[in-house]
Amino acid sequence: MLELAILGFLHDAPLHGYELRKRITALTGHVKPVAESTLYPAIKRLERAGLLARETRPGAGAAPRHVLTLTADGRAELRRRLADPAEVDITDENRWFTLLSFLRHLDDPARQAAVLERRLAFLRHPSSFFYEGDRPLRAEEVEDPFRRGVLTIARATSQAELSWLRRTLDALRAGDES
Repeated sequence: MLELAILGFLHDAPLHGYELRKRITALTGHVKPVAESTLYPAIKRLERAGLLARETRPGAGAAPRHVLTLTADGRAELRRRLADPAEVDITDENRWFTLLSFLRHLDDPARQAAVLERRLAFLRHPSSFFYEGDRPLRAEEVEDPFRRGVLTIARATSQAELSWLRRTLDALRAGDES
């Protein structure tokens, strides 16, 4: 997901490493802040693969700034990753939000819809944070008010997402960009 976020943000605009780190942290930081020791090796990997280019520009102070841009190969790689995400990218909420943040860069509405259909199919399967045997428990079945809260909030979030998914899929199928 870190590499997808790097490619996605650089598709939007050229950035230097510090600004890129701030944007990734704003998107995913509540779960796992991005450390420099993780970000810069990922940037170097993408650069070695020809997906990013680095340009040195004068900085505001004495130190020059290294600005990263996405190459044509980087744009193609971003579209490939968006069009064919791994199953965990569909089922894990935090990974899903990262994928969703850049799905607009996949230019084909039918391919965008295919990704959303996968998420919709995942959300249609009954699940819970708590089970009785193999049966998922609903909020109404849980006495603990805190676990009931978890399930109530999760249900509301899922209902909102399902509603948004249906509306967006209808718009994509109709050729609208809503």
